[in-house]
Amino acid sequence: MAGDARVPSFERFSLARAVPPSADGAALAAFRELIGFELDDFQVAGCAALEAGRGVLVAAPTGAGKTVVGEFAIQLALAGGRKAFYTTPIKALSNQKFGDLVRRYGPESVGLLTGDTSVNGDAPVVVMTTEVLRNMLYAGSSALDGLGYVVMDEVHYLADRMRGPVWEEVIIHLAPDVQLVSLSATVSNAEEFGDWLEMVRGDTAVVVSEHRPVPLGQLVLARGQLFDLYAGHVDPTAPGVNPPINPELADALRRREAGSGGPGGRNAHGGRGPTGRGDRGFRGRGGAPGGSPRPSFRPTPRPAVVDLLAGAGLLPAIVFIFSRAGCQGAVGQCLAAGLRLTTPAQEAQIRELVEERCATIPPEDLDVLGFWDWSDALARGIAAHHAGMLPVFKETVEDLFSRGLVKVVFATETLALGINMPARSVVLEKLIKWDGSAHVDMTPGEYTQLTGRAGRRGIDPEGHAVVIDNPGLDPVELAGLASKRLYPLRSSFRPTYNMAVNLVAQVGRERAREVLETSFAQFQADRGVVGLAKQAKAHTEALEGYAEAMRCHLGDFAEYAALRRAITEREQGLTRDAARERREAAARSLEGLQVGDVLEIATGRRAGHAVVLDPGSDGGFEGPRPTLLLEDRQVRRVSIAEVPDGVRTIGSMRVPRGFNGRNPAARRELAADLREWLPEPAAKRGGRRRGPAGGPKAATDDAALAGLRRQVRAHPCHACPDREEHARWAERWDRLRREHAALVTRIEGRTSSIARVFDRICDVLERLGYLATRHDDDGTRGRVTVTADGQWLRRLYAENDLLVAECLRRGSWEQLDPAALAAAVSTVVYSARRDDHEGEPRIPGGPGSKLARALAEMAEIGSELDALEAAHQIESTGPLDLGIVAAVHRWAAGRSLEAVLGSSDLAAGDFVRWCKQIIDLLDQIAQAAPSAHVRDSARRGVVALRRGVVAYSSL
Repeated sequence: MAGDARVPSFERFSLARAVPPSADGAALAAFRELIGFELDDFQVAGCAALEAGRGVLVAAPTGAGKTVVGEFAIQLALAGGRKAFYTTPIKALSNQKFGDLVRRYGPESVGLLTGDTSVNGDAPVVVMTTEVLRNMLYAGSSALDGLGYVVMDEVHYLADRMRGPVWEEVIIHLAPDVQLVSLSATVSNAEEFGDWLEMVRGDTAVVVSEHRPVPLGQLVLARGQLFDLYAGHVDPTAPGVNPPINPELADALRRREAGSGGPGGRNAHGGRGPTGRGDRGFRGRGGAPGGSPRPSFRPTPRPAVVDLLAGAGLLPAIVFIFSRAGCQGAVGQCLAAGLRLTTPAQEAQIRELVEERCATIPPEDLDVLGFWDWSDALARGIAAHHAGMLPVFKETVEDLFSRGLVKVVFATETLALGINMPARSVVLEKLIKWDGSAHVDMTPGEYTQLTGRAGRRGIDPEGHAVVIDNPGLDPVELAGLASKRLYPLRSSFRPTYNMAVNLVAQVGRERAREVLETSFAQFQADRGVVGLAKQAKAHTEALEGYAEAMRCHLGDFAEYAALRRAITEREQGLTRDAARERREAAARSLEGLQVGDVLEIATGRRAGHAVVLDPGSDGGFEGPRPTLLLEDRQVRRVSIAEVPDGVRTIGSMRVPRGFNGRNPAARRELAADLREWLPEPAAKRGGRRRGPAGGPKAATDDAALAGLRRQVRAHPCHACPDREEHARWAERWDRLRREHAALVTRIEGRTSSIARVFDRICDVLERLGYLATRHDDDGTRGRVTVTADGQWLRRLYAENDLLVAECLRRGSWEQLDPAALAAAVSTVVYSARRDDHEGEPRIPGGPGSKLARALAEMAEIGSELDALEAAHQIESTGPLDLGIVAAVHRWAAGRSLEAVLGSSDLAAGDFVRWCKQIIDLLDQIAQAAPSAHVRDSARRGVVALRRGVVAYSSL
């Protein structure tokens, strides 16, 4: 932060202690003087609310300076002799904030707790990951004594499906006298989130700023040129709704689609493009007309992009590529192109800093880690940044980039979260990314988060967001992304087994239900119910009007309409039955075929005659799919859809042994034999005659349908002259009635939905013996208590917490040594990426080893739990993943890094990250396991894993 270095740390700490909080704003006045720069209005508003004793939610763009409000909370805590916790979603951000605060207040006053790291944990200011604070709250840690302020940085992370619930647990369970400082990216429902905070935490000020301290320009790189996205008269900082597109950009994209360089135009590679008339208009995300990109389109090479940015004065830049391999490939392409973005003096400084930071890495590991290529790229001012890199490599890149020594970083979106790496420009190669299951369009919130790093406060007058042209680029869609800078915050909160036993232990089951109903998830669900209830009321009024409109003086028209609907439903059912029987008959006609059978196909795409080359396998939804040679010499694998009326076997003929359907001559000869065979009388063919069974019963023969039609004709309303008018209102009434019933079901599903999930989880825990219900003497249900087994489940925070607990209780790991235990635990925490291609995992020791038997028992326990959860309508956590069992076992057994990583596709950074998660869980097992042997193995497993790259990778 600007101004931090102006006062030595010991002087700043003294000032902090000397300034008591007061109602007249004295603390804020002293803080302004301390930091040495002018505060923005939203920062003043947030700090003033804190000094007044209120909680505060600050929602502002990336880079706006939200953390100043959190730092003021720390100032207030130190001045008042209380503790302050600063929580972050990721360890890297915790490490960075720890360094910032140490520089401000001195190492004796600041601590760090990140699960696998503990530095000065009893300090008055402690930086930690949010999970650490959650665990403290459930354990009733003494470290909470004297806690006055908690800063929750990146609080919008509570929307994260996997880890988001932790944020809500912390907010709900913090002591009432703790002031909460929530720092969020700009969200469209900040007031709603603030209302919830007020409900659960008391008086909370909501401070929202949409102003970026450094304006952000929107650019598109197309055909080797940079174009403004908007037309010249549009203010890019406030483009409004549907801002007009820059006509020069639109023209460049039209020429790109037509494959034309335009008059005198140059393409991105420096050559002239072919001339020709452009399209009449931009056709959107398909690129060329018809929805497919033209083959002539070539993306701008990455080295050319960097060259262009350098020439335009837009470096340093972060280029977001949603692929690790893409990031590494981009660095390689820039090196191959001979790019050098640093001066000799900067190169010397970079090499000195790299050697200093990586001095602890053993020389024998440098080759394995790709150190030489990485450091050579850094020396030229070029780097990658992604989760697959060794943490010390990533931290070095961050440090060099923040110093202005590295000029371009190719990064995945993980860089967008919290890490302080501002740039002059941010480049996006595409606006589509992989979400873990499919390629999806980027949301406005994601676009804002990524481009928010563009523009260095106090350095750049303007930041720049640059999108590179590609066949799917639609400038109108891009303008929509760029102009919608807000996105809603949605809760991902859900009860877990660990949460359930901890809540029951602390407040009892009934009170726990009430606590969970105060979650943001339930708050949002209940607010949604208000709107649904209004809609349901409108339905009720409309239903009354429809009922009046269909009233008939001859009788009950609702009853008459129900009979008509019953006829329609019966007719539709008979039609479906007939179609099904027809399909089944067609499937039966394809069963039992033999090579050489001659078939007659009466209808469908393959009508005519054919000979069977391969009968295909029976079974399956689509039935058999035989391979046939048709009269026109085509070889086709036929499905039921292509022969809807089935086939009829009219005989058989000889198919040559070893017949090859890919050989045109063989096909021609066999087709000729088939045509020669067909005119012969059936008696000479000596074959079978077999065909599909008879068709389904006609609707006219259905007694139920006939009875319904008699009832309709006999009903009094059938004679009404306004019958069809009444019938139209009756159809509307019935349609709305069904919509209303579905709406009521939705309302019932949302009301107390979190508590119902909690109840189902508690039922599973009671079934397994982690909870128990005491019954009173009269037999009535009494208080629910946590059993002895449940007490150690309280200390297991893994996502598969119940599976781990069951493995411990059943002794599944009793026979394992430390290396094998670490390997077994890896299956609980590891989840393969989509591009991990390990094949069939190898189990150390073979299928008969103790580890293999333990893994088999774990899989069996997992299946049992899946069935139990399914019976209780609880979402399963999924199967075990054995992908890194061998790698973890080798490392814990003392093998070299080359032996561990050399035989797999596992990246060093991924390996370190998974090892740290395994260490974290082994630490929990060392505290929770009922067996002394397992506790000892877990402790030794931690020591075995925490060495080499795992130990020196980060704080």
